Amino acid sequence: MKRKGKFPKFLKVVASFAIVITAVFCLIRRLPECFGSQNSAALAAAVFTLADGEYRLSDNKEETVATEPDTSSVTPSAGKKTNEESYKPVDKSNRDKSNYYDSFADHTGEEKYSIAEKTIGADGTQVENCFVKNKTGLDFDFESILKTPLTFKVKENSDSPQVLIYHTHTSEGYMDEDVDYFYDSFYSRTQNEDFNVVAVGNVIADTLNKKGIKTLHDKTVHDSTYNGSYDRSVQTVQSDMSEYSDIKVVLDIHRDALGTDDCKVKTVFTYDDKKAAQIMVLSGCDIYNERGFENWQNNLNFALKIQNTAETMYPGMTRPMSFDFFAYNEYVCDGSLLIEIGTDANSIDEVEYTAQLLANVLYNVLGE
Repeated sequence: MKRKGKFPKFLKVVASFAIVITAVFCLIRRLPECFGSQNSAALAAAVFTLADGEYRLSDNKEETVATEPDTSSVTPSAGKKTNEESYKPVDKSNRDKSNYYDSFADHTGEEKYSIAEKTIGADGTQVENCFVKNKTGLDFDFESILKTPLTFKVKENSDSPQVLIYHTHTSEGYMDEDVDYFYDSFYSRTQNEDFNVVAVGNVIADTLNKKGIKTLHDKTVHDSTYNGSYDRSVQTVQSDMSEYSDIKVVLDIHRDALGTDDCKVKTVFTYDDKKAAQIMVLSGCDIYNERGFENWQNNLNFALKIQNTAETMYPGMTRPMSFDFFAYNEYVCDGSLLIEIGTDANSIDEVEYTAQLLANVLYNVLGE
Protein backbone atom coordinates (compact mmCIF):
# COMPACT_ATOMS: atom_id res chain seq x y z
CA MET A 1 0.00 0.00 0.00
CA LYS A 2 2.83 2.38 0.79
CA ARG A 3 4.36 1.82 -2.68
CA LYS A 4 1.05 2.68 -4.39
CA GLY A 5 0.86 5.97 -2.39
CA LYS A 6 4.38 7.08 -3.28
CA PHE A 7 3.78 7.22 -7.05
CA PRO A 8 0.84 9.72 -6.98
CA LYS A 9 2.81 11.79 -4.45
CA PHE A 10 5.78 11.76 -6.82
CA LEU A 11 3.53 12.95 -9.67
CA LYS A 12 2.28 15.87 -7.54
CA VAL A 13 5.84 16.92 -6.77
CA VAL A 14 6.79 16.76 -10.46
CA ALA A 15 3.69 18.75 -11.47
CA SER A 16 4.35 21.40 -8.82
CA PHE A 17 7.96 21.66 -9.90
CA ALA A 18 6.87 22.08 -13.54
CA ILE A 19 4.45 24.89 -12.62
CA VAL A 20 7.18 26.72 -10.71
CA ILE A 21 9.64 26.34 -13.60
CA THR A 22 6.99 27.64 -16.06
CA ALA A 23 6.24 30.66 -13.87
CA VAL A 24 9.92 31.51 -13.49
CA PHE A 25 10.45 31.14 -17.24
CA CYS A 26 7.52 33.51 -17.98
CA LEU A 27 8.83 36.04 -15.48
CA ILE A 28 12.36 35.98 -16.96
CA ARG A 29 10.96 36.29 -20.49
CA ARG A 30 8.79 39.31 -19.71
CA LEU A 31 11.05 41.30 -17.39
CA PRO A 32 13.07 42.92 -20.22
CA GLU A 33 9.83 44.19 -21.80
CA CYS A 34 8.67 45.65 -18.51
CA PHE A 35 11.89 47.41 -17.65
CA GLY A 36 11.76 48.96 -21.11
CA SER A 37 8.24 50.25 -20.48
CA GLN A 38 7.42 53.59 -18.91
CA ASN A 39 4.31 52.16 -17.30
CA SER A 40 5.19 51.35 -13.69
CA ALA A 41 2.30 48.89 -13.43
CA ALA A 42 3.79 46.73 -16.16
CA LEU A 43 6.44 45.30 -13.81
CA ALA A 44 3.77 44.25 -11.36
CA ALA A 45 1.85 42.66 -14.19
CA ALA A 46 4.84 40.55 -15.12
CA VAL A 47 5.53 39.50 -11.54
CA PHE A 48 2.01 38.44 -10.67
CA THR A 49 0.64 37.06 -13.95
CA LEU A 50 1.62 34.46 -16.50
CA ALA A 51 1.86 35.08 -20.25
CA ASP A 52 -1.78 34.14 -20.78
CA GLY A 53 -3.06 36.35 -17.94
CA GLU A 54 -5.07 39.60 -18.04
CA TYR A 55 -2.14 41.90 -18.84
CA ARG A 56 -0.99 41.80 -22.43
CA LEU A 57 1.28 43.68 -24.80
CA SER A 58 -0.52 45.89 -27.30
CA ASP A 59 0.39 46.07 -30.97
CA ASN A 60 2.69 49.05 -30.38
CA LYS A 61 4.64 47.07 -27.77
CA GLU A 62 3.74 49.41 -24.90
CA GLU A 63 2.48 47.63 -21.78
CA THR A 64 -1.13 48.37 -20.92
CA VAL A 65 -3.03 47.59 -17.73
CA ALA A 66 -6.77 47.19 -17.96
CA THR A 67 -7.50 48.41 -14.43
CA GLU A 68 -5.28 51.52 -14.65
CA PRO A 69 -5.58 53.33 -18.02
CA ASP A 70 -2.50 55.27 -19.09
CA THR A 71 -3.22 59.01 -18.88
CA SER A 72 0.29 60.21 -19.59
CA SER A 73 -0.76 61.58 -22.99
CA VAL A 74 -3.44 63.81 -21.47
CA THR A 75 -2.37 67.37 -20.78
CA PRO A 76 -4.35 69.99 -18.84
CA SER A 77 -4.76 72.19 -21.91
CA ALA A 78 -6.13 69.28 -23.91
CA GLY A 79 -9.15 69.04 -21.63
CA LYS A 80 -10.84 66.11 -19.99
CA LYS A 81 -11.83 64.35 -23.17
CA THR A 82 -9.33 62.40 -25.21
CA ASN A 83 -11.25 60.18 -27.61
CA GLU A 84 -9.81 60.70 -31.06
CA GLU A 85 -11.15 58.91 -34.09
CA SER A 86 -8.71 57.78 -36.74
CA TYR A 87 -8.99 59.69 -39.98
CA LYS A 88 -11.48 58.32 -42.46
CA PRO A 89 -10.80 59.75 -45.94
CA VAL A 90 -13.73 61.05 -47.91
CA ASP A 91 -14.68 58.89 -50.86
CA LYS A 92 -13.07 60.68 -53.82
CA SER A 93 -15.28 58.83 -56.28
CA ASN A 94 -18.23 60.93 -55.12
CA ARG A 95 -16.54 64.20 -56.09
CA ASP A 96 -17.72 65.75 -59.33
CA LYS A 97 -15.10 67.74 -61.27
CA SER A 98 -17.31 68.20 -64.29
CA ASN A 99 -18.17 71.75 -63.26
CA TYR A 100 -14.87 72.54 -61.60
CA TYR A 101 -11.14 72.44 -62.34
CA ASP A 102 -9.17 69.27 -63.11
CA SER A 103 -5.41 69.34 -62.49
CA PHE A 104 -4.93 66.24 -64.63
CA ALA A 105 -6.96 67.38 -67.62
CA ASP A 106 -5.44 68.59 -70.89
CA HIS A 107 -4.19 72.16 -70.32
CA THR A 108 -2.44 72.59 -73.65
CA GLY A 109 -1.74 76.24 -74.41
CA GLU A 110 -2.13 77.40 -70.80
CA GLU A 111 0.59 78.92 -68.66
CA LYS A 112 1.73 76.69 -65.80
CA TYR A 113 2.54 78.17 -62.40
CA SER A 114 3.91 76.78 -59.15
CA ILE A 115 2.61 75.95 -55.69
CA ALA A 116 4.97 76.15 -52.71
CA GLU A 117 4.46 74.43 -49.36
CA LYS A 118 5.10 76.37 -46.19
CA THR A 119 4.69 75.73 -42.48
CA ILE A 120 4.08 79.01 -40.67
CA GLY A 121 5.40 78.60 -37.15
CA ALA A 122 6.54 80.64 -34.17
CA ASP A 123 5.75 84.31 -34.59
CA GLY A 124 4.45 86.84 -32.11
CA THR A 125 3.73 86.27 -28.43
CA GLN A 126 4.08 82.75 -27.09
CA VAL A 127 1.22 81.61 -24.86
CA GLU A 128 2.00 78.15 -23.45
CA ASN A 129 2.22 75.94 -26.58
CA CYS A 130 0.88 78.43 -29.11
CA PHE A 131 1.55 81.87 -30.56
CA VAL A 132 -0.55 85.02 -30.88
CA LYS A 133 0.16 87.73 -33.42
CA ASN A 134 -1.05 90.75 -31.49
CA LYS A 135 -1.63 93.51 -34.03
CA THR A 136 -3.32 95.93 -31.61
CA GLY A 137 -0.09 97.41 -30.23
CA LEU A 138 -1.48 96.94 -26.71
CA ASP A 139 -0.27 94.65 -23.94
CA PHE A 140 -2.51 91.79 -22.85
CA ASP A 141 -2.07 89.02 -20.31
CA PHE A 142 -2.92 86.20 -22.70
CA GLU A 143 -1.78 83.57 -20.20
CA SER A 144 -4.40 84.64 -17.66
CA ILE A 145 -7.11 84.87 -20.29
CA LEU A 146 -6.29 81.34 -21.49
CA LYS A 147 -6.65 79.96 -17.96
CA THR A 148 -10.05 81.58 -17.42
CA PRO A 149 -12.94 79.06 -17.68
CA LEU A 150 -15.24 79.26 -20.68
CA THR A 151 -18.32 81.40 -20.15
CA PHE A 152 -20.56 78.79 -21.79
CA LYS A 153 -21.02 75.04 -21.75
CA VAL A 154 -22.36 72.71 -24.40
CA LYS A 155 -24.52 69.69 -23.66
CA GLU A 156 -23.57 66.33 -25.07
CA ASN A 157 -26.19 64.10 -26.68
CA SER A 158 -28.65 66.97 -26.82
CA ASP A 159 -31.58 66.94 -29.22
CA SER A 160 -30.99 70.62 -29.96
CA PRO A 161 -27.94 71.96 -31.83
CA GLN A 162 -25.13 73.25 -29.63
CA VAL A 163 -22.76 74.26 -32.45
CA LEU A 164 -23.45 76.18 -35.65
CA ILE A 165 -21.08 76.09 -38.64
CA TYR A 166 -21.60 78.50 -41.53
CA HIS A 167 -19.64 80.28 -44.25
CA THR A 168 -19.66 84.00 -44.99
CA HIS A 169 -17.64 83.29 -48.14
CA THR A 170 -19.29 80.05 -49.13
CA SER A 171 -17.64 79.83 -52.54
CA GLU A 172 -14.02 79.81 -51.30
CA GLY A 173 -12.48 76.77 -52.96
CA TYR A 174 -9.40 74.54 -52.89
CA MET A 175 -7.19 72.64 -55.30
CA ASP A 176 -8.72 69.42 -56.54
CA GLU A 177 -5.48 67.44 -56.05
CA ASP A 178 -2.22 67.56 -54.09
CA VAL A 179 0.01 68.96 -56.85
CA ASP A 180 2.78 71.56 -57.02
CA TYR A 181 1.38 73.46 -60.00
CA PHE A 182 -1.73 75.17 -61.33
CA TYR A 183 -2.81 76.48 -64.72
CA ASP A 184 -4.45 79.69 -65.94
CA SER A 185 -7.88 78.09 -65.84
CA PHE A 186 -7.77 77.48 -62.08
CA TYR A 187 -10.20 79.80 -60.30
CA SER A 188 -10.43 79.34 -56.54
CA ARG A 189 -14.08 80.23 -56.09
CA THR A 190 -16.81 77.75 -56.82
CA GLN A 191 -20.29 76.74 -55.79
CA ASN A 192 -19.26 73.10 -56.17
CA GLU A 193 -19.57 71.84 -52.60
CA ASP A 194 -17.16 68.99 -53.25
CA PHE A 195 -14.28 71.47 -53.50
CA ASN A 196 -15.14 74.53 -51.39
CA VAL A 197 -15.36 75.34 -47.68
CA VAL A 198 -18.72 73.59 -47.45
CA ALA A 199 -16.86 70.27 -47.75
CA VAL A 200 -14.74 71.30 -44.77
CA GLY A 201 -17.81 72.26 -42.76
CA ASN A 202 -19.37 68.90 -43.58
CA VAL A 203 -16.44 67.01 -42.02
CA ILE A 204 -16.38 69.17 -38.89
CA ALA A 205 -20.13 68.81 -38.39
CA ASP A 206 -20.19 65.06 -39.09
CA THR A 207 -17.31 64.41 -36.69
CA LEU A 208 -18.82 66.47 -33.86
CA ASN A 209 -22.23 64.87 -34.35
CA LYS A 210 -20.68 61.40 -34.13
CA LYS A 211 -18.99 62.44 -30.89
CA GLY A 212 -22.31 63.50 -29.37
CA ILE A 213 -22.13 67.27 -29.84
CA LYS A 214 -25.12 68.12 -32.01
CA THR A 215 -23.98 70.44 -34.77
CA LEU A 216 -25.92 72.36 -37.39
CA HIS A 217 -24.18 73.13 -40.69
CA ASP A 218 -25.83 76.01 -42.54
CA LYS A 219 -24.72 75.99 -46.20
CA THR A 220 -26.48 79.19 -47.22
CA VAL A 221 -24.55 81.07 -49.93
CA HIS A 222 -23.67 84.61 -48.80
CA ASP A 223 -21.12 85.69 -51.41
CA SER A 224 -23.02 85.56 -54.69
CA THR A 225 -21.86 89.16 -54.58
CA TYR A 226 -18.83 89.79 -52.41
CA ASN A 227 -19.86 93.15 -50.93
CA GLY A 228 -22.26 92.81 -48.03
CA SER A 229 -21.53 89.12 -47.45
CA TYR A 230 -21.00 89.61 -43.70
CA ASP A 231 -24.27 91.52 -43.39
CA ARG A 232 -26.06 88.64 -45.07
CA SER A 233 -24.29 85.91 -43.11
CA VAL A 234 -25.03 87.48 -39.73
CA GLN A 235 -28.72 87.48 -40.64
CA THR A 236 -28.44 83.74 -41.28
CA VAL A 237 -26.68 83.23 -37.94
CA GLN A 238 -29.24 85.24 -36.01
CA SER A 239 -32.06 83.35 -37.69
CA ASP A 240 -30.50 79.99 -36.78
CA MET A 241 -29.85 81.09 -33.20
CA SER A 242 -33.43 82.30 -32.90
CA GLU A 243 -34.73 78.93 -34.06
CA TYR A 244 -32.25 76.91 -32.01
CA SER A 245 -31.76 78.78 -28.74
CA ASP A 246 -29.26 76.23 -27.35
CA ILE A 247 -26.52 77.15 -29.84
CA LYS A 248 -23.40 78.15 -27.89
CA VAL A 249 -20.66 77.92 -30.54
CA VAL A 250 -20.77 79.68 -33.92
CA LEU A 251 -17.90 79.05 -36.34
CA ASP A 252 -17.45 80.91 -39.62
CA ILE A 253 -15.21 78.61 -41.68
CA HIS A 254 -13.07 80.26 -44.37
CA ARG A 255 -9.89 79.59 -46.29
CA ASP A 256 -6.96 81.96 -46.89
CA ALA A 257 -5.02 82.88 -50.04
CA LEU A 258 -1.25 83.43 -49.94
CA GLY A 259 1.48 83.98 -52.49
CA THR A 260 1.51 85.68 -55.88
CA ASP A 261 -0.12 85.23 -59.26
CA ASP A 262 2.83 83.09 -60.32
CA CYS A 263 3.34 81.10 -57.12
CA LYS A 264 0.59 80.20 -54.69
CA VAL A 265 1.48 79.15 -51.13
CA LYS A 266 -0.22 76.41 -49.21
CA THR A 267 0.26 76.00 -45.47
CA VAL A 268 0.94 72.46 -44.31
CA PHE A 269 1.92 70.31 -41.35
CA THR A 270 2.14 66.56 -40.89
CA TYR A 271 0.33 64.39 -38.38
CA ASP A 272 0.37 60.61 -38.30
CA ASP A 273 2.40 60.64 -41.54
CA LYS A 274 -0.40 62.48 -43.36
CA LYS A 275 -0.12 65.99 -44.76
CA ALA A 276 -2.72 68.46 -43.55
CA ALA A 277 -3.47 72.16 -43.91
CA GLN A 278 -2.68 74.60 -41.13
CA ILE A 279 -5.46 76.66 -39.57
CA MET A 280 -5.53 80.30 -38.51
CA VAL A 281 -7.89 81.47 -35.76
CA LEU A 282 -9.01 85.10 -35.92
CA SER A 283 -10.05 86.75 -32.67
CA GLY A 284 -11.25 90.35 -32.58
CA CYS A 285 -10.76 93.15 -30.09
CA ASP A 286 -13.03 96.07 -29.19
CA ILE A 287 -11.34 97.63 -26.17
CA TYR A 288 -12.60 101.10 -27.12
CA ASN A 289 -16.23 99.97 -27.62
CA GLU A 290 -16.31 101.03 -31.25
CA ARG A 291 -17.88 97.88 -32.73
CA GLY A 292 -20.56 96.78 -30.25
CA PHE A 293 -18.34 93.83 -29.43
CA GLU A 294 -18.47 93.90 -25.63
CA ASN A 295 -17.83 90.17 -25.22
CA TRP A 296 -14.53 90.15 -27.13
CA GLN A 297 -12.51 88.90 -24.14
CA ASN A 298 -14.77 85.87 -23.81
CA ASN A 299 -14.24 85.09 -27.49
CA LEU A 300 -10.50 85.54 -27.03
CA ASN A 301 -10.60 83.04 -24.17
CA PHE A 302 -12.29 80.49 -26.45
CA ALA A 303 -9.87 81.23 -29.30
CA LEU A 304 -6.81 80.77 -27.07
CA LYS A 305 -8.13 77.44 -25.82
CA ILE A 306 -8.62 76.20 -29.38
CA GLN A 307 -5.19 77.46 -30.42
CA ASN A 308 -3.34 75.96 -27.45
CA THR A 309 -5.22 72.66 -27.49
CA ALA A 310 -4.62 72.25 -31.21
CA GLU A 311 -0.87 72.74 -30.76
CA THR A 312 -0.86 70.33 -27.82
CA MET A 313 -2.71 67.60 -29.70
CA TYR A 314 -1.28 68.23 -33.17
CA PRO A 315 1.97 70.23 -33.10
CA GLY A 316 2.28 72.52 -36.11
CA MET A 317 -1.46 72.63 -36.79
CA THR A 318 -1.89 76.34 -36.16
CA ARG A 319 -0.54 79.48 -37.67
CA PRO A 320 -0.15 82.26 -35.07
CA MET A 321 -3.56 83.55 -34.01
CA SER A 322 -4.55 86.84 -35.62
CA PHE A 323 -5.65 89.27 -32.88
CA ASP A 324 -6.63 92.76 -33.99
CA PHE A 325 -9.29 95.45 -33.97
CA PHE A 326 -12.10 93.70 -35.87
CA ALA A 327 -15.38 92.06 -35.07
CA TYR A 328 -16.72 90.34 -38.18
CA ASN A 329 -19.67 88.38 -36.72
CA GLU A 330 -17.91 87.30 -33.53
CA TYR A 331 -20.13 89.49 -31.35
CA VAL A 332 -23.15 87.17 -31.77
CA CYS A 333 -22.08 85.01 -28.81
CA ASP A 334 -19.09 84.17 -26.61
CA GLY A 335 -18.30 81.11 -28.71
CA SER A 336 -18.26 82.85 -32.09
CA LEU A 337 -15.01 82.75 -34.09
CA LEU A 338 -13.68 82.95 -37.62
CA ILE A 339 -11.30 80.12 -38.57
CA GLU A 340 -9.39 79.89 -41.83
CA ILE A 341 -8.47 76.36 -42.89
CA GLY A 342 -5.66 76.20 -45.42
CA THR A 343 -5.34 78.34 -48.54
CA ASP A 344 -6.64 78.11 -52.07
CA ALA A 345 -3.50 76.10 -52.93
CA ASN A 346 -4.19 73.33 -50.40
CA SER A 347 -5.83 70.21 -51.74
CA ILE A 348 -9.34 69.27 -50.71
CA ASP A 349 -7.91 66.10 -49.11
CA GLU A 350 -5.55 68.13 -46.91
CA VAL A 351 -8.26 70.45 -45.63
CA GLU A 352 -10.74 67.67 -44.99
CA TYR A 353 -8.11 65.91 -42.89
CA THR A 354 -7.55 69.13 -40.95
CA ALA A 355 -11.31 69.47 -40.49
CA GLN A 356 -11.47 66.17 -38.65
CA LEU A 357 -8.50 67.10 -36.46
CA LEU A 358 -10.13 70.45 -35.67
CA ALA A 359 -13.32 68.67 -34.65
CA ASN A 360 -11.25 66.57 -32.22
CA VAL A 361 -9.77 69.79 -30.81
CA LEU A 362 -13.20 71.37 -30.41
CA TYR A 363 -14.50 68.29 -28.65
CA ASN A 364 -11.68 68.48 -26.13
CA VAL A 365 -12.05 72.23 -25.55
CA LEU A 366 -15.82 72.08 -25.16
CA GLY A 367 -15.55 69.17 -22.74
CA GLU A 368 -13.31 71.00 -20.25
